[in-house]
Amino acid sequence: MTAPRVHPTAILEPGVTLGAGTNVWDNVHIRRGTTLGDECIVGEKTHIAYGVRIGHRVKINSFVYICTAVTIEDGVMVSAGTIFTNDRFPRATTPDLKQLRTSDPDEHTLPTLVREGATIGAGCVIGNDLTIGRFAMVGMASVVTKSVPDFHLVLGHPARTAGAVCRCGRLLARFVEPASEPRDLSCDDCGRRYRLTGFAVEELA
Repeated sequence: MTAPRVHPTAILEPGVTLGAGTNVWDNVHIRRGTTLGDECIVGEKTHIAYGVRIGHRVKINSFVYICTAVTIEDGVMVSAGTIFTNDRFPRATTPDLKQLRTSDPDEHTLPTLVREGATIGAGCVIGNDLTIGRFAMVGMASVVTKSVPDFHLVLGHPARTAGAVCRCGRLLARFVEPASEPRDLSCDDCGRRYRLTGFAVEELA
């Protein structure tokens, strides 16, 4: 594999690790101690905070903010303008207003996990203390305030489950009410098969 490539205008702080074939584009800032795997793309003007863990073949578009305590697994797409958060009760100062609060992690810092293969659409806001499931899809401009199950499509403010999606990204089914009995689904595009039980989506061999 080729060595990582970093645009001359990008800022990489000490302790940043880039995998083979990873590309970091113009005016990106990656803080100390962050790790990116192989063959990732980090789009222009993206900011990744310290201690973030990013897997292999992750595509991060332009103008994305990824804060401390976020973990992103392999094959995830984070579309342009997405913002992650890690504090439910943020304040700039101590209660007496006499001291700025540090940006270092503390008891208020809450994690977010994005599981393998998930897609986060453009302009989303991602809450904290939650998981976005395997191959889930978050529709553009959604506000995610709770965990998203595997293979679910979520939309809106706040994001709510709207259906099931295939590994390839195609819609498998729209959700109206939980399935009363297990129901098998097949992707019209790639042929992969799934089983729907209630709202739970199971991938079949």
